Amino acid sequence: MNTLAELKAGKLNGVTRLQLVEELTEFPHEIFTLADTLEVLDLSNNNLSDLPTEFACLHRLKRVFLSFNQFKHIPKVLAKCPALIMVAFKGNQISEFALSSLPKNIEWLILTDNTLSELPEDFGNYTQLKKLALAGNNLKHLPTSMANCTNLELVRLSANNLTKIDDWLLELPKLAWLAFAGNEFNKAECLTKSTLQNIPLENFQLKKVIGQGASGVIHLANAENNNVAVKLFKGAITSDGYPLDEVNCCLQAGSHINLINVLSYIEQSTQLGLVMELIDADYTNLGLPPSLETCTRDTFNDGCNYPVEAVYKIAKQMANTLAHLHDNYVSHGDIYAHNTMINEQYDVLFGDFGAATNLARLSEYQQQQMQLIEVRAFGCLIDDLLSTVSTEDKQSELFSKMSDIAQHAMQPEPSLRPSFNDLLKELV
Repeated sequence: MNTLAELKAGKLNGVTRLQLVEELTEFPHEIFTLADTLEVLDLSNNNLSDLPTEFACLHRLKRVFLSFNQFKHIPKVLAKCPALIMVAFKGNQISEFALSSLPKNIEWLILTDNTLSELPEDFGNYTQLKKLALAGNNLKHLPTSMANCTNLELVRLSANNLTKIDDWLLELPKLAWLAFAGNEFNKAECLTKSTLQNIPLENFQLKKVIGQGASGVIHLANAENNNVAVKLFKGAITSDGYPLDEVNCCLQAGSHINLINVLSYIEQSTQLGLVMELIDADYTNLGLPPSLETCTRDTFNDGCNYPVEAVYKIAKQMANTLAHLHDNYVSHGDIYAHNTMINEQYDVLFGDFGAATNLARLSEYQQQQMQLIEVRAFGCLIDDLLSTVSTEDKQSELFSKMSDIAQHAMQPEPSLRPSFNDLLKELV
């Protein structure tokens, strides 16, 4: 993190990234002295409400983070920034999104947790968009022009006021990660019926934090001399939606050998939680989250190298798990290597239902389309894993087979993709 004093003293000349958290109420004009080099600007967690007209002189700026400020509108000056491809306004008070407010080449837009009731009718002009986060707004419908956003790969629409999901959204050629739980037509009012027990939080002795995500904190806990993992939800809207929807989808998914085992749940007036089997220490994450550069695709540690036989084994387990989820009317919404755990034998454990959606209220056609969207995500996962395979392994027949399966799953035309049950047959 940088300081305003450093900026004013000229000590930051030539930097490509700048982050200031100083309770700013006005945009520091000294930032313009960095116009020839600045590519990433992070002014999140301040008190800004507008941008100056000169902002467009930041001609090399690619990414701007303005989350957790006081914006009530999207400044139209952003549309004049020639290199800008990413804009983040999470956690503001934005209710106004005027026509032509953003650059046509924008690829990544974050408007989570604002007060938008509609998107502009010209939204379809943003044809380069890959990643769109709109959870936690007041949207009642999506503009039909959005069907032109054919490069969209990840869309978050949970916790809005949508009355339906349009078929054109489910038919977008590159869409692979979609979440829309907690809307008018599918919002959960209470926990789904479950054979699992509701156990009071007092019954658990919380020992230490062992994990944290967008929706909650995971604790190592003890109950009746057994160690378990207890996920306690924060209660607020997250980037993926409401905690209640996550818990419901997790319970609805049921048990499967490759799903993290849920033992019970916690439902109290002030706390919602899940009690899960503790994962063995020899399990590690299959991959790392996407970077700013990869946008929607996972990353891996330097030197990561999975044998093609391991990719095959992982693919079989994942296809089986995802077929199980869709048989139970649950879409995961976040099929990624970084949400998947493996041990040294490449046994899979899959979890994190933060972006999951209950599909039971959709038509049969829409349920089918949702599965085909997730099939594309599965194809991307296999494609990413294959990128780590050694040069020698890439000459093998199995690599060729796995590559063909990945490409088949990623077909731009959803109707040409296999179902998860079809994939299981291909993976024999």
